[in-house]
Amino acid sequence: MGSIGDITKIDTSGASERTARQDKLAVQGVDASHNLARIDSMRMKQYKDLITRVGLKHGLDPAIIAGIISRESRAGAALDRGWGDKGNGFGLMQVDKRFHKIVGAWDSEEHVSQGTGILIEFIHRIQAKFPSWPKEHQLKGGISAYNAGDKNVRTYEHMDVGTTGDDYSNDVVARAQWFKSQGY
Repeated sequence: MGSIGDITKIDTSGASERTARQDKLAVQGVDASHNLARIDSMRMKQYKDLITRVGLKHGLDPAIIAGIISRESRAGAALDRGWGDKGNGFGLMQVDKRFHKIVGAWDSEEHVSQGTGILIEFIHRIQAKFPSWPKEHQLKGGISAYNAGDKNVRTYEHMDVGTTGDDYSNDVVARAQWFKSQGY
C-alpha cells in the first residue's frame, strides 16, 4: 500500500469553516475534520470490514476510503435512498452518474470497489502529471482530483481551489488520518 504514499505523512489544513459549519462546529481545520470523522464513526463501523476488504483488494489504505466516505456521504447519513449531490452522486463514495455507469447497491462492496477504483485512477493520473512530486503529494492530488477532476489539480499548494468547499483533499486527508488512528 506504500507505493501510493502514506496518509499519515501528508500535511493538511483540514476542513474549512464552511465545511465545519455542516455540524455547527465551533472549530475548523484538522480539529473540525477529526470531529466530523468521529461523528461519522458509529455509522462507519458497519462498513469497516467491507472497507478493509476493498482496500486490500485495491492496495489502498482503508483509512483513505473511510475518509472519502465520511466526506462524501457522512457514512450514508447524507443520502436519500443512496443518492446525493442533487441526484447525481450515488452511494457511500458518491460516484457521479454523469461520468460513470453506476454499479452495485449504494452501500455494497461492489459500489465501494468502484469508487476506490476511480480514486486510484485519479491518483495514477496525478502521478503521471506530476512525476517529480513526492508520493504523498501525488496521493493528496489524487484525492483532490476525485472531487474536481485531474485538470483542476495544477499546483500542490492550491490543489483544493475549485473543489467542494475549497478544502476537499485537506479535509479528506485529516479525516483519513483520524480513521487510521482508529484502526482502519
